[in-house]
Amino acid sequence: MEETWTILKVLQWTTDYFRRKGLEQPRSDAEVLLAHALGLRRVDLYLRYDQPLRPEELARYRALIQRRAAREPTQYITGRQEFWSLEFQVNPAVLIPRPETERLVELALEAFPNESIRVLDVGTGSGAIAVALATERPHWLITACDISWDALLTARENAMRHGVQDRIALVLSDLTSAFRPNPPPFHLICTNPPYVGDAEWKTLAQEVARHEPPRALRGGGPDGTAIPIRLLHEAFPLLRPGGMFLMEFGKGQKRRLAEEATKLSGVQKVDVVRDYARMPRVLRVVKSA
Repeated sequence: MEETWTILKVLQWTTDYFRRKGLEQPRSDAEVLLAHALGLRRVDLYLRYDQPLRPEELARYRALIQRRAAREPTQYITGRQEFWSLEFQVNPAVLIPRPETERLVELALEAFPNESIRVLDVGTGSGAIAVALATERPHWLITACDISWDALLTARENAMRHGVQDRIALVLSDLTSAFRPNPPPFHLICTNPPYVGDAEWKTLAQEVARHEPPRALRGGGPDGTAIPIRLLHEAFPLLRPGGMFLMEFGKGQKRRLAEEATKLSGVQKVDVVRDYARMPRVLRVVKSA
């Protein structure tokens, strides 16, 4: 007699299999992939533990298990990732949005709570920062740029998904090279640039190093600060008087980037803000009024 595979039984088997494969979140991955294979919400699995799976459902799930066991990120398999309580489409053309980047969004919203301003999101990728800001501030005019055409197409899909496409202008640009500083066009510039250094690159998880786009990750040089420093000098002149520059950065880069920021012409204030894990995460530079 053929064995019956219920939702509960399949989850238990997959969790154990993923654990043996060394995955960090075996149960969570098993549940997310099964819900995706069945077209259900994750919570629905708990209500249907005794439900047997049909052969075609098992086959569909088995294919997803194989991809995850090969260290493909769960988010690329499902094509989805949550950020700022919004669901974003993701694919190998864009980085998977991280929770720590929400700190940058918070700082942007706190800086200009009521004003109607012009914002630039540099290296927008999936559009996570730009779309999050647009949903919170309907009166802001946002420009989002990226060097990757495929990333901009993904950002457009996400803007349309959340109904903010009319307030986000998408521009193909190598950092800020598409923009001119006279007169300075932006009140706020936000960016999560490539900042992984050569040394750190060798230690990255397979999910990141083998699947996420290297051009969106590697910042240049041993410490990864080459692109962030270039961006500092290119972007700051695009700020209006009293404007603010917010940039996410990586481990061990705080002192170098803060020192570089103090060299900029017209700086009023430079400080570093920690993320939810108390790690130095965002460089904040204010331009003199």
